[in-house]
Amino acid sequence: MHIKNLADRFIQSYGNGGDIRFFFSPGRVNLIGEHLDYNGGYVFPYAIDLGTYACVRKRNDTKINIISTNIDEKACIDLRNLEFNKEDDWANYPKGVMYMLKKEGYALNGMDILISGNLPNGAGLSSSASLEILMALIISNLFNEGKIDKFTLIKAAHRAEGEYVGVNCGIMDQFAVCMGKKNSAILLHCGSLKHEYAKFLLGDYSLVIMNTNKQRNLNKSKYNERREECGEALKIIKRNKNIGSLCNLTIENYEELKSLIKDEGIRKRAKHVVYENDRVKRAYEYIRNDKIEEFSKLLIESHESLKNLYEVTGKELDTIVEEARAFESCIGAKMTGAGFGGCAIAIVLKDRVNDFIEKIGRKYRTEIGYYANFYLTGSGEGALEIF
Repeated sequence: MHIKNLADRFIQSYGNGGDIRFFFSPGRVNLIGEHLDYNGGYVFPYAIDLGTYACVRKRNDTKINIISTNIDEKACIDLRNLEFNKEDDWANYPKGVMYMLKKEGYALNGMDILISGNLPNGAGLSSSASLEILMALIISNLFNEGKIDKFTLIKAAHRAEGEYVGVNCGIMDQFAVCMGKKNSAILLHCGSLKHEYAKFLLGDYSLVIMNTNKQRNLNKSKYNERREECGEALKIIKRNKNIGSLCNLTIENYEELKSLIKDEGIRKRAKHVVYENDRVKRAYEYIRNDKIEEFSKLLIESHESLKNLYEVTGKELDTIVEEARAFESCIGAKMTGAGFGGCAIAIVLKDRVNDFIEKIGRKYRTEIGYYANFYLTGSGEGALEIF
């Protein structure tokens, strides 16, 4: 994204004059640990180089104008009325952050904002969290001298998506977007927010993001249903074992207690959660010790669990992952994010990446009927003011 082009568009839209400031907020990829964030478990994400940019200028009133170049739409918000309005559509994400931070007593006034991103919407790379953290950082830096701590920004953005917009998500996305470090992945315990960084360098391999272009809407998917099923499993287990979350169970605990869960579907959800949590911890150790092939095998196990136990993949994700794994220089692949469409990732030998993209793209189009998109992106910094 060329900042000068964005600045020129801002001036065309809002006129010249005043101090214009520039911000960037990344997307994220979760390497392993899908659907564990709301189960109190470990996840292993990293911030990517793709994300959402903003040009911002203060106003002297309570009006907030937001133009998105991606969808060529404008939202007009008045700080005197920040109640949720379904008709505001995408603008409810930044609006929800304003609502949460204002409710907590932080300063906020009018702004003109132009946003432009290179994250595909609805692809599972956290375009919504990117926008939420972007808005939270803008509010901190423009009106609160940059003194709102990152954990407050993360929690406000998380509450905006869950309580305001109505997607009952975990906190991983907002955390990774805000706390990313270049060339590093984050081992995050979502229950406590304790975290550690591991250098994420794949040596002779590259990570390829594969966008199925199957759009999804988590409000309309079975995402909230999966949360409810895990809640039911937890309720059953707690009658016999004092735990705070499903991820407090070891594999041995689960095997001892699984017969208590009579419903097969709920039992399968719980099994995925417990075994996936164990895989995340092993994945972190493999990455720390440069054991890329062992790490990649865990990606394969994770996808099979998400497909057969958690049932959140679908034809598009399964097709692209199966084709990727059949490629001789790919050592591991899996869906990433919430599923129901969106993206998958693959670990591929660097010198075969172009062949991989051409071959998998062709096979995917033949099988599904439309194109997939492929991205090569490193792990980057979390949200920041550019200059």
